[in-house]
Amino acid sequence: MDSAESLILLSPQLLLLAWALVVFGLDLAFKKSRDVVAYVALSGFAPALVAAVYLLGQGTNQSILSGMVRVDAFSLYFAVIACLAAGLVILASMEYMKARTRYRGEFYALLLLATLAMSLMSSSTNLIMIYLSIEFMSLTSYVLVGFFRDDPKSAEGGLKYFLFGAVTSALMLYGMSLMYGATGTTDLQGIASSLAGMQATMPPTRWLILPSILLMIAGFSFKMALVPFHQWSPDAYEGAPTPVATLLSVGPKAMAFAILLRVLLTAVPAFQFDWVAILMGISLVTMTLGNLTAIRQTNIKRMLAYSSIAQAGYILVGVVSIVPFTIGIHGVLFYLMAYLFTNAGVFIAVIAFSHVTNSDEISDYAGLVRRAPALAAVMVIFFMSLAGLPPTAGFVGKLLVFGAAVQAGYYYLAIIGVVNSVISVAYYFNVVRQMFFLPPPTEEPLSLPGFPMAAVMVCVVLVMAIGLYAQPLIDLVSRSVTVLAMIP
Repeated sequence: MDSAESLILLSPQLLLLAWALVVFGLDLAFKKSRDVVAYVALSGFAPALVAAVYLLGQGTNQSILSGMVRVDAFSLYFAVIACLAAGLVILASMEYMKARTRYRGEFYALLLLATLAMSLMSSSTNLIMIYLSIEFMSLTSYVLVGFFRDDPKSAEGGLKYFLFGAVTSALMLYGMSLMYGATGTTDLQGIASSLAGMQATMPPTRWLILPSILLMIAGFSFKMALVPFHQWSPDAYEGAPTPVATLLSVGPKAMAFAILLRVLLTAVPAFQFDWVAILMGISLVTMTLGNLTAIRQTNIKRMLAYSSIAQAGYILVGVVSIVPFTIGIHGVLFYLMAYLFTNAGVFIAVIAFSHVTNSDEISDYAGLVRRAPALAAVMVIFFMSLAGLPPTAGFVGKLLVFGAAVQAGYYYLAIIGVVNSVISVAYYFNVVRQMFFLPPPTEEPLSLPGFPMAAVMVCVVLVMAIGLYAQPLIDLVSRSVTVLAMIP
């Protein structure tokens, strides 16, 4: 493959890198016109998104950079998710960050670099590249979480995020080293070929491969905020700038699922029985602990943090339900796109509210329907989608992942998932109760910022559109998962 073709295949990532450098340069050159960098940063996602969609439409499926990166429908689907998530975050953060910091150029440039890291995560097909892309994402995330240096909560959240990330990165890297020691390669397909040729010596090798898989899952679980690697999430979400919490709740989580699927289905399908059992236990504990703990929260960002932990448990049901392949993995990819617009939408609604009131306490949402009826209405729709109620995108996503569990014979997993969804209604609709049935502290209408409300409206339209007519997204998902159909 010539250099020109490689550059075309890497065009989404190169465009994001170029725009990040432009934003850094503009921030240095025009310190008195920092508002411009927000628009420049937002405009950077359009060409990257167009490039990803173009390559996806062309049916691209090629390895580049000596097999370290694969540009295929699967990676491009997640590149689209990364660009959409970061674009919505920047749109929602313009007025929020303007009122809180003068270092906006660095903020937007770091968001662009985080998006670049996320797109590389989904494309990685080598353990070394997987580790480097995860660490790239982590480093930008640590800085973004602690971006408000004078805020003790932001500093605490960033420090906890960093400490947990350092430990889990070490565990993941040790697991990767064990895999390399057992197979002699870091390429995912090479690992699968090596393990397939070891059938005669599998019993002794098994005691090296299983710890390797477990340690790598631990590293990926940190990004997905799966139990027991979830402890950083509530503090990081509460302390981080709310736009950063929005990004963390959808972007890195989705990319970690992409890596998990790529590694499990490409490198170690022969050990499916073992990693299914591990992930099944994690899924059950994650969705249950996330929902039960969310009920007790009084801060809406902490509540949504535990909600996102529970949502990761639901998504993991689709990963567990590999058989039948098409339904389980289809459900995961569909759920991640639906979750993107749902969770980003509710977080951006929180941004709009906190920008005016300076509060993230659930009790301060009392009587919101009288002060901002449009905001109250869209938040109801987002909570319905998170709870899996029709006719929203979240309902279709849960239908697919729980349906896959039923068809795979994991009836108890589907039942526990449904029960947890019912439990989640308690804390989601506690906020609805505050908004609609309690008196407001004042009758004065809220003057909501324009950009966050525009992002909220985009999200609510897509949540309803996907829920009412899901076929186009299902077709896109069907094209995106075929490259992973390598299960024996």
